[in-house]
Amino acid sequence: MKKLTEEELLAKSTIEDFESRVRARKSFDSQWQLNMNFYMGNQYCDVGYGGMVRDVDREYFWQEREVYNHIAPIIEIRLSKLSKIKPKLVVFPSSGDDEDVYTAKFGKKILDSVSGKFNLVSKINQATKWSEICGTSFYKVSWNGNLGQTVAVDENGADIKTGDIDISVCSPFEIYPDSATREGIEDCQSLIHAKAFSVKEIKSMYGVDVKGRDINVYTMDGINSGLGGLAVGGFSRELIETTKYDSAIVIEKYVRPNEEYPNGRLIIVAGDKLVYNGDLPYENGVDGKREFPFVRQVCNEEIGSFWGVSLINRLIPVQRAYNAIKNRKHEYINRITMGVLAVEDGSVDVDNLEEEGLAPGKILIYRQGAEAPKFLGGENLPSDFEKEEEKLLEEFLTLSGTNQFGSLNDVTRNMSGTSLEILIDENESRLRFTSDSIKEAIKNVAKYVLRLYKQFATVPRLIKIIGENGNLEVAYFKGSDISSDDVQFDAEIETNETLSQKRDMIFKILDKNLLCDENGNLSNSVKAKIIENLGFGIWEEPADVSALHKKNADQENDLMQKEKIVDVKEIDDDKIHIDSHIAFMLNNIYSKDFDKKTEKIFLDHIKKHKQRLNKGE
Repeated sequence: MKKLTEEELLAKSTIEDFESRVRARKSFDSQWQLNMNFYMGNQYCDVGYGGMVRDVDREYFWQEREVYNHIAPIIEIRLSKLSKIKPKLVVFPSSGDDEDVYTAKFGKKILDSVSGKFNLVSKINQATKWSEICGTSFYKVSWNGNLGQTVAVDENGADIKTGDIDISVCSPFEIYPDSATREGIEDCQSLIHAKAFSVKEIKSMYGVDVKGRDINVYTMDGINSGLGGLAVGGFSRELIETTKYDSAIVIEKYVRPNEEYPNGRLIIVAGDKLVYNGDLPYENGVDGKREFPFVRQVCNEEIGSFWGVSLINRLIPVQRAYNAIKNRKHEYINRITMGVLAVEDGSVDVDNLEEEGLAPGKILIYRQGAEAPKFLGGENLPSDFEKEEEKLLEEFLTLSGTNQFGSLNDVTRNMSGTSLEILIDENESRLRFTSDSIKEAIKNVAKYVLRLYKQFATVPRLIKIIGENGNLEVAYFKGSDISSDDVQFDAEIETNETLSQKRDMIFKILDKNLLCDENGNLSNSVKAKIIENLGFGIWEEPADVSALHKKNADQENDLMQKEKIVDVKEIDDDKIHIDSHIAFMLNNIYSKDFDKKTEKIFLDHIKKHKQRLNKGE
């Protein structure tokens, strides 16, 4: 028997570890598949022997099998409310130093640029949909050397690029923790990300040839046609297992730093071949520590479990009961309206009666002396059907926390405005755990972005951002320009705040003149910000002259700090320039050891401004 090399043994042990984690996660996979089927409308299925999701067949040909899907609109309402969470972030400076304050503001601009460039809002909505249906979703924040600007061409004619951030959303089907009892990624000692790729993709990514095989993957392209009622066909989409041909699984195993591997460990196996074995590549943790490149987001936390819980888990029994009561109700109505005919044996042509029934005007011939066919008497529809249906509808609203006030007229008709606001707040508070998880995930993604740029952005790179006055700004930055990764939301985001409520609050603030200067005027930058928050986007506003003077003074500070003499320009606003230069000196010159020559350059420049100001020029 051929002795395996160290690389082959490592690949073999990694594959075995992955397979054991697949088996351990089987019950969760089944629940996620069931949730997805119920969301899409394939609701006559359950988990059978071996953890496989199977369809439940119709018992009788006349059986009503319609689906009255209340799960989908409930999830859509929640997604609509959660989509109001926008990634408007700020970066807190690491100190009060002017340079740190400036780099913190620039860090915010980097995040704004990344948000627009990678369409981060769309990725957040995609991750939220996964977490709402399956309970958990993940963001993968990595560095892709094939992205970015082209800086050179190698000897083979291939472009050499600067590299850039790569943000992707991972479904829970791709992630395998070392134990389902971990309560977060930070508790995992190792984590596996596994995904199927074609052999051509693997060749392009890692430059190795692997043996392709048929791999079973899940797809939502299936059609279940076993729905409908008596003489009526119906269908719905369903999650089915399909085959991906000539493919292989790429396994990425991330190991947390420990005594044996101080920088952690990353093992990548494509098919059965080891393609990478080394340190964790990203210094994306606190204080430059190496961490996994994943951020976890959940619908609701489950105590003692790595996996979050979807609301659909609780709604499935209610949905099954609701489908049953509605279908039994319609079967009862069918019996009442179509009737059940009693026929004496041999008195009529039964085959003809079965095919044509008793159509209006039909001549029914029966045997002489026999009893004429007659309908059996039917009872009225029992009131229990209506009562049970109403109770189930109320249970949907209670479990989901998505009460629609149009259905609560009796409760809200005589309610005061304050009481109604309290009721709305209580109704929306059911989303608090989910919205907190989304916001925490967004902040962690932003921190990873800044830390990766700090690590890998060694050459200047261009970003385009919208400035405070609504104008387009273009700037260059390097990793050394990032001094802080303390990311927070610009303002507390409330999921129940509608655009009309935001506008009402802005108008109230304007009425109190809280945004005006000492002369009672609004600056152009404040006007642009108000218009943006009113929902009208960025309007073409004239540039705020004061802000431009301040920006120009800041540029002069940088030049004079480099011992360059700057002339006072005729158009300078002397007061703004004097204040900016003095503040810079107090924070960056007199607060530490300074060069007398630099001090003299600043003082001479400030003196010229004061002379002009005293002359009233």
